[in-house]
Amino acid sequence: MLAGAVEWGRDGGRPHPWPPPVTTIAWRLNHLTGQLSMRADYTTGSRSLQSDEVQAFGTAAEAVAAFDQAAEAWHGTLAGADNAALDTAGYSTYPDGSDPEDVFIDTVWWVNQELLHHGAEIALLRDLYRART
Repeated sequence: MLAGAVEWGRDGGRPHPWPPPVTTIAWRLNHLTGQLSMRADYTTGSRSLQSDEVQAFGTAAEAVAAFDQAAEAWHGTLAGADNAALDTAGYSTYPDGSDPEDVFIDTVWWVNQELLHHGAEIALLRDLYRART
């Protein structure tokens, strides 16, 4: 099952596919883009963005540009969060996680973990791809 807007999709529709497919650089980058976009929206935006509205891109240039835009939105959300916001449960209402029950600093920690591990996976896959030729 594919989720996402327009012609390109990503796995992650509901229910999740089983067994899970091998994920690619594109999947990892689109996953991060979707998480950052939606968490920014459900924290300081309209709180209405749906996962099937998040576009998955078919070229590296488009995917990187979308990631940059999502990262900028998330950065803006973090820059606007004061200590009280960081300690507030439900500051983010992102519906596909435990955000509505978590204090915001825990959500920030989780998003950082996602960025770190998927970012490292992207770098490793890129290096393996380069080394094969």
